Amino acid sequence: MKTLTFPGSYSSLVKIGEFVSQAAKSIGFDGFELYKIETAVDEACSNIIEHAYGQEDIGDIVVSVVTDLEKITITLTDFGEPFDPKYVKQPNLDADLEDRDDHGLGIYMMKQWMDVVIFDTYQEQNVLTLVKHLKD
Repeated sequence: MKTLTFPGSYSSLVKIGEFVSQAAKSIGFDGFELYKIETAVDEACSNIIEHAYGQEDIGDIVVSVVTDLEKITITLTDFGEPFDPKYVKQPNLDADLEDRDDHGLGIYMMKQWMDVVIFDTYQEQNVLTLVKHLKD
């Protein structure tokens, strides 16, 4: 397992993306599958900054990556406001763009693009686990 801690700021997103991308590439992810991983992590970290911390530079984001021959597991931990995804309403994808709510699409996209998405809260920590399997 490789773990790095980043400041909870938008300027950290590039470094977080590079850290995760390097691990994903090392086991064979590329192209659109790599893009899905990078985008899901970027969206999750942006949500941590905006919703868990309420603004930039309030707390850290701990990023852990585990790889094996079949998958990558990314764990994002923050120490902000507790998060329960059941309170996020599903986006109405049938609505016209101008009528859509601008919240909820990120979680929807994460669930569509990653194979496993688990939100947990433990003793003042929010832990998001994202898993993506390599396809043959």
